[in-house]
Amino acid sequence: MTFVSRRRAIIQALLLGLTLAAHSQTRPIDAGVEWLPGRFVQGEQPDGNSVLIDAPDGWIVIDTGRHTPHVQALLDRIGASGKPLRAIINTHWHLDHIGGNRALKTAYPQAHLIASDAIVGARGDFLAGYRRQLHAEIEKPSTSDAQRAAYRREIAVIDDSAASTPDVRVSELVPMLVAGRGLSIGLERDAVTGGDVWVYDATAQVLAAGDLVTLPAPLLDTACPERWMQALERIAALRFRWLVPGHGEPLSRGQFVIYRESYERLLRCTASDAPAQTCVDGWLADAGGLFPRDQQPLARSLMGYYVEQKLRAPRAAACKR
Repeated sequence: MTFVSRRRAIIQALLLGLTLAAHSQTRPIDAGVEWLPGRFVQGEQPDGNSVLIDAPDGWIVIDTGRHTPHVQALLDRIGASGKPLRAIINTHWHLDHIGGNRALKTAYPQAHLIASDAIVGARGDFLAGYRRQLHAEIEKPSTSDAQRAAYRREIAVIDDSAASTPDVRVSELVPMLVAGRGLSIGLERDAVTGGDVWVYDATAQVLAAGDLVTLPAPLLDTACPERWMQALERIAALRFRWLVPGHGEPLSRGQFVIYRESYERLLRCTASDAPAQTCVDGWLADAGGLFPRDQQPLARSLMGYYVEQKLRAPRAAACKR
């Protein structure tokens, strides 16, 4: 099954029986730090979470979502404050985290984009393949007009290299003064993507981890599972009180420990001779308390696919780089 058809099938099938609220407002985490929950919309791809930091010189937005309602919520929050957007930070190049870049940069041309250079490689590899799949879906007679429009929007994000090419490239852990607020910005290579940026705000003790943490399941489409585990071990050394994942509710430090241990047990299970269903059940038993019960069908479906197609398949190119 192609990436497009698999994701569409999972989302459409599960959302018949699963209702996830469409959040339209940011929520406070700590003084000066808010998050905008990502959302699922039936028949569409998801939005990733966004984090907003109210810095002395203006706003910092970490990840910009994908769909118009999510991006508009960011614009509304910033606009209502009377302060400008000074910086966008992309944790990685997945389209549900960079899709709002163009709208934010158009509204605030002075805003700098901070990210890794991994998107350059992705354009010639994963995103190029995804773009071909999208074109193939558009050409199918069975594709609806609404689906064609959604696929064309995806292609537009891929093709808009100016909106996703960083002005400031992250290549290692570095302290950075962004809009007058001191942040630690780190990079994990070849974990979930070719370059995963995390952002630690020591003032609020909040860590924006991007897709290094995702719920209700680890999203392994472009990941190297073992290097992901190593990345989790490294970010565990940061002194955060709250971690905002790429998808799912913010986690306390104790909840993150549960996530990391659950992921480690998942890798051990899939490396053994245990039946795939045992590994799926183990993830739900270990990590199920970190996400709402009504997301368990989604978690089970995602994990069923990932155990067979990612964790027990020959290692992806991400592990060979």
